[in-house]
Amino acid sequence: MIFPSNRVRILVATKPVDFRKGHDGLSALVQSVLRKDPFTGTVFVFRSRRADRLKLLYFDGTGLVMAYKRLEDTTFTWPAVRDGMMSLNHAQFEALFSGLDWRKVKALKARSPAAAE
Repeated sequence: MIFPSNRVRILVATKPVDFRKGHDGLSALVQSVLRKDPFTGTVFVFRSRRADRLKLLYFDGTGLVMAYKRLEDTTFTWPAVRDGMMSLNHAQFEALFSGLDWRKVKALKARSPAAAE
């Protein structure tokens, strides 16, 4: 999948959305419900009611990009349905997008070496 760099923020809308919405509808939802700016390069992840589909929305500097994925035999692992959003790191997002349980992916704590070898 073509995806922005590892340094982008990834925010997941925890409440299901109407999947008939396109670029404009989802960006309006980001502004009005999530209170975020959809044109910052942040990746916004939306889920369907059946939890077998997701949509991504992000601004790449020239326009809004929307990606859609549907799993055939299973559902995505989602957080509890409630209003609001949550953040994922890049590894957790990759697991979610692959249909794996992203909750089992833990980021390693990066630290500076004490001395050069």
